[in-house]
Amino acid sequence: MAQAMYSGTGGDYRPLSRFSTIGNDMIRSTLALMFAGTVAGLLALASCDGSSDYPLGASGNSHEPQAEIEPGTAGTLDRQLPADPSLTYTREAVIPPQCYTRTVGRFNPCYTCHQTYDDKHRPNYMRDGYLQGVYDFSDQGLTNHWRNLFVDRTAQVAAISDADILDWIRTDNFTPFLEKLRSDDAWTGPEPALENLHAGAAAFDAHGFAKDGSGWVAFNYKPLPSTFWPTNGSTDDVMIQLPEAFRSSSCHGDSKDSRDTYLANLSILEMAIKGLDSISTPPIDEQGVCQDLDGNGVLDVITHLPRRSTYAGMASSIAVQSMRYPVGTRFLHTVRYVDVDSDGNISISARMKEVRYMRKIQTFENNELLGLYGNELQEKLDGNLPRYPNHQDRGFYNKFGWEIIGWIEDRNGELRQQAWQEQQFCMGCHTTLGTTIDHTFAFPRKVTGAQGWGYIDLRGMEDVPALGQADGEILQYLRRVGGGNEFRENPEMQARWFDADGNLDVESVRAADVYTLVTPSRQRALALNKAYRVIVSEQSFLYGRDATIEPATNVYEQVDPARVTPLPADAHVHNYDIRLQWPD
Repeated sequence: MAQAMYSGTGGDYRPLSRFSTIGNDMIRSTLALMFAGTVAGLLALASCDGSSDYPLGASGNSHEPQAEIEPGTAGTLDRQLPADPSLTYTREAVIPPQCYTRTVGRFNPCYTCHQTYDDKHRPNYMRDGYLQGVYDFSDQGLTNHWRNLFVDRTAQVAAISDADILDWIRTDNFTPFLEKLRSDDAWTGPEPALENLHAGAAAFDAHGFAKDGSGWVAFNYKPLPSTFWPTNGSTDDVMIQLPEAFRSSSCHGDSKDSRDTYLANLSILEMAIKGLDSISTPPIDEQGVCQDLDGNGVLDVITHLPRRSTYAGMASSIAVQSMRYPVGTRFLHTVRYVDVDSDGNISISARMKEVRYMRKIQTFENNELLGLYGNELQEKLDGNLPRYPNHQDRGFYNKFGWEIIGWIEDRNGELRQQAWQEQQFCMGCHTTLGTTIDHTFAFPRKVTGAQGWGYIDLRGMEDVPALGQADGEILQYLRRVGGGNEFRENPEMQARWFDADGNLDVESVRAADVYTLVTPSRQRALALNKAYRVIVSEQSFLYGRDATIEPATNVYEQVDPARVTPLPADAHVHNYDIRLQWPD
C-alpha cells in the first residue's frame, strides 16, 4: 500500500445574450474602476509575440475539439457517450458541477470560490463575490451539461468486488506514465518527473524534499472544502518546484546547489503569498547561503526569517512580489483514489486519477493585472464564451502568466493527456476566481512555517479558522453549506455531524481533527472508488468526473434565472479568505 498522507485554447468566441442584471451592473461598476489598468493590460499582451517562450497568441490548435456532439436521447438524462473524448459537449466546461447546486435561498457553497476583497493591493481583481448564489450563466451555461451527476450507478458499483477495486487503486500507473513520456521523441511538453511519487510520503524526506534530487518539495496543507475532502471521493497531494537559481547559493561567486538557500527562498515565497512579516523555518545554515538572512551581523544557523525585498542566493537580484510566485515556479498536483485498509484507515492510493501541472511563464505588475482582469470582465459583458491560447504540448495558457496541462486515466487506467474539453474543465478554477492567490489554492493553505514542510498529513491537524474568521474553517463550512459537500448529498457526513433535523453538532466538530472530519468509512471509500472506476471505463469525463453513486437531487439540471431563489446578501453571502490562521 502507498504510504499514507493521513498516517503519520482553443475554441472560438460565440456571442451570448443572457447574463443577469445584477451581474452586468457589478461588471460595469468594476470595469469603471479598471479602465486605466485595462490599457496597461492590453499593452502587456501586445508586448509579447508568437516567437517568445510564452506566445500569448499562439495559433497552434492541435488539441482543439474536432467536432461537437449533440445531446443524446438516453431518457431524461440527455446523455450520449462519445466514441472519442476529443469531441466537445459544452463550451462552458469552465463552470464546474458545484455551481449548479440548489442553494434554495439559504445554503451557500459558493463563498469558497467567489470573493470580493477591499484590499486594493491584492493582485486578484476578479471581485466576483456577487456570484454567490446568483447563477449568472451564459445561455449555454444555463443547461447543466454535467450529466454524470444524474446517473444511478448502484448496480455497476455492486458488480465490482472489493478485492478488484483495491487491486486497481493499488497499481502504480505513474511510473509507466513517466517512462512512456520519456520515450516519446515527439513530446515537447513538460516532464513532471518525480521518482516513486506513487508511494506518497516515502518519496520525500522529513522536510518534504524529493529524495530523487529533482527539486520538488511537498508541503502539508489543509484541503479546500469540500471537493478535495476524501469523504467526497479523492485524495491528493501537491508539490512545488522553484527554478534552479532559487536552489543555488552564490558563495565565492560560484553557483552551487544549496538546500539552505532553497529553504530560505521557499520561506521568503511563503511570506509573500501569505502577507507575513516573519516565519519559522527548518534550520538554515547562513554559511551555506553566504548571506546574513536575519540581519544580526553573524552567519549562523537560524530558525526564523524576516520578510525580505529580494530572494536569496543566485536569485538575490529577483524582487519579491506580494502574493505572486516568481517566473519558473512549477506545481505538480496528483489526484488519487481513496485507499483504505482492513481497519478503516484512509490513505492515498498508488494509482492516480489525474496528474495536473502548472508552470509560471510570465509575471505582471498590479496595474497590468488590473487590466487583464478588466479584459476578462469585458468579455463576459460582451457575451463571449471563454477561450484560452493553446500551447499544445505545454497545455493551455490562462492569460495571467500560467501554462496548465493535465493527464487523466484512459479506459485501461494509463495516464493520457486530457482532450480539449477535459482541459477546459481545469481552466475556470485557475483563471478568474476571486478567491485564488496568483491562481492557486494549495500553497496559500500550507501549514505555516517549519511545521508545514513535509508530505500532506491530516492526522492531528487542527481545524484552524480561515483568515479573519473566528470558527474553524470546516465548522464554518458545514454550518454555511448545510452538508458535507457542495451538493448536500454526502449521507455519511450528514449522519456524523448533523442531527435528524439538519442541526450541526458543533461541539463534536470542534473536538475532531481534520482527518476525522473529512475522511470516509471503509464502505464509503470503496463505493466511491468503484463509482469513479465506472466513469473511467466509460471514458465519460465530458459529462463530469465526480464519483457519485446515486443521482443528485439538490442540483439543477436546467437553470431558469427568473425562478431560482438568490441568496439574501444580508444573511447568506459570506466573506472568506483561503489563507488560514496557523500558529507559527
